[in-house]
Amino acid sequence: MTNVDAIWLTIGFAGQLLFTSRFLVQWIASERSGRSVVPLAFWWFSLAGGVTLLAYALWRQDPVFAIGQASGLVIYTRNLVLIGRQRRQERSV
Repeated sequence: MTNVDAIWLTIGFAGQLLFTSRFLVQWIASERSGRSVVPLAFWWFSLAGGVTLLAYALWRQDPVFAIGQASGLVIYTRNLVLIGRQRRQERSV
């Protein structure tokens, strides 16, 4: 394994760790609340993990993996935009 391969493997594992962390954040928030909630951090971890995994998928030249990650990024970004819009509206009221 070359140094470049090792670096990209580390990037891939880091992306997977970020992506998995979103579930831990959501679970902890829900347990604390006593109901199912999706905290803002869930979407930020989704975005960070998705971007990292997309970079890894592109390096691996895996179109299936890349398309899956890219489509997820659209959803994560859209949710962050909607949350930001809602928060701005709540502040202006």
